[in-house]
Amino acid sequence: MSERVTRAALAVLVVVGGSTGLWATLSPRSFYDEFPGGGRTWVAVDGPYNEHLIRDFGSLNLALAVVSLVALLTLGRAVVTAAALAWIVYGLPHLVYHARHLDVYTSSDKVLTITSLILALVLPVVVLVAGLRRAPT
Repeated sequence: MSERVTRAALAVLVVVGGSTGLWATLSPRSFYDEFPGGGRTWVAVDGPYNEHLIRDFGSLNLALAVVSLVALLTLGRAVVTAAALAWIVYGLPHLVYHARHLDVYTSSDKVLTITSLILALVLPVVVLVAGLRRAPT
């Protein structure tokens, strides 16, 4: 059971990190203007456009996706733990920042932003716990 949970959670992290990372890296202006999509704008409302910052954010997400993909493919305990911890170290300050700067969002975007960031933090915690429950590899 924990192997399936670990694989599923890692797969979601790969998809989310990879898609977000590709978008921000390959089309930083579009990411800035249109993230998360669907007519909502979560990045542009929080400060002026900075191509370097957006590309770095994209590259960070791609790097996390790559580590998560290696963890998904190998299920090695050390790499699963490293991937989970890396997402947690990234996700917690990200959540705290946005929780402290909600004034730039509409009411519905406040809820959606915080909910998505909490889920983005819960998922690697699930990977960490499920991965540690598995026998060492």
